[in-house]
Amino acid sequence: MHFVDIIDKKKRGLQLSEDEIKEWIKGYVDGVYPDYQVSSLLMAILLKGMDEEETFNLTKAMMESGDIIDLSEIQGIKVDKHSTGGVGDKTTLSLMPMVASCGVKVAKMSGRGLGHTGGTLDKLESIPGFSISMSEEEFVNQVNNIGIAIIGQTANLVPADKKIYALRDVTATVDSIPLIASSIMSKKLASGTDVIVLDVKYGDGAFMPTLEKAEELSYEMIKIGKNYGKKVAACISGMDQPLGNAVGNALEVKEAIDTLKGKGPKDFTELCLATGAVILEQAGVTDRENGYKMMEESIADGSALEVLRKLIKAQGGDERIVDDETLLPQAPYITKLKSNKDGYVSELPAKAIGILAMNLGAGRETLEDEVDPSVGIVLNKKVGDRVEAGDVLAYIHHSKPLTQEWMNRFAQVIKLVPEAFEVAPVIEKIID
Repeated sequence: MHFVDIIDKKKRGLQLSEDEIKEWIKGYVDGVYPDYQVSSLLMAILLKGMDEEETFNLTKAMMESGDIIDLSEIQGIKVDKHSTGGVGDKTTLSLMPMVASCGVKVAKMSGRGLGHTGGTLDKLESIPGFSISMSEEEFVNQVNNIGIAIIGQTANLVPADKKIYALRDVTATVDSIPLIASSIMSKKLASGTDVIVLDVKYGDGAFMPTLEKAEELSYEMIKIGKNYGKKVAACISGMDQPLGNAVGNALEVKEAIDTLKGKGPKDFTELCLATGAVILEQAGVTDRENGYKMMEESIADGSALEVLRKLIKAQGGDERIVDDETLLPQAPYITKLKSNKDGYVSELPAKAIGILAMNLGAGRETLEDEVDPSVGIVLNKKVGDRVEAGDVLAYIHHSKPLTQEWMNRFAQVIKLVPEAFEVAPVIEKIID
């Protein structure tokens, strides 16, 4: 089989066979096919698309390119949640302890952030001593013992995705629904859980630009999961503004803890409650309405906070941060940014704010960049909020003096309008 024939076939919009997809994935992982040929095929897929059968076969070939985790030794229903990424998205840190406190087993593998999106592992590693590495046996034992473990992906979990994603990132082929769906679902299926709930973002700070595209991606991933006998659902939410108030690793950990104490931002708390209700429903614990109440109770009775404490301790972290936030990394400077006029916040563009936080050191432009866990932005006003001249719009946590250019960029991204308006719901749609 000549790889150029596979490229030509997809270029003409024809269906690739299962054998052709297997050959492509295996050959690329083994180093037989060069980046320039695979780049050409990825562009052909972006332009011509893939049908349902092709996308399923691509997911399967990628999943089978490395280890498949066996979680059969974990007692009970095992759940995982995946977010398609965003700014201020610390959902795993609050939601998964809430779910675990309701008796469902959380066996989660998470990733790092790149560019303006934050990664769960970076947030967890801002907790002093916290380790995101353990053996498969240790992972299984911890989930059995305390109901939850959150680790980084094993080195040989879906190696095809690591190579292909790196190539997509530098060839403008990221925004292809078959490629996104197969990338996400190959990793989720290889991770071995029974229930997968997808937190699909759309808008300014997300991969998917519109609600319609987010729905299309959700349906594609749900079909793949159900073909493998998994319970899969998707919660679609907007990412036109950051989720919650905090953007930056230690700052987001603090906000996640505050949320489990009942003091979290309204939008972030609602996302956790509603998504948790869907997870409990998919896991067969209860219906969605009662699941929502169980999520609320896990905060009110302190059980979710206690699970987070146990998780931190089990993975070598300093669990005292739950009660004393000053034990988290602290930036040496905090600067208040104030409004110079009255109005209602109409725009807080997530991507621009994410990039501003990244410029402070909260994120990485390349995988090699060092992240400063202490820095970031804490918004004091969100979309729809009333602002008076002189009100604090945000608190900037920084390790170096802020440049005038950075301050000007921040001032330009926040838009005010004179009249109040209705704010969109946190979760736009649930698909199962």
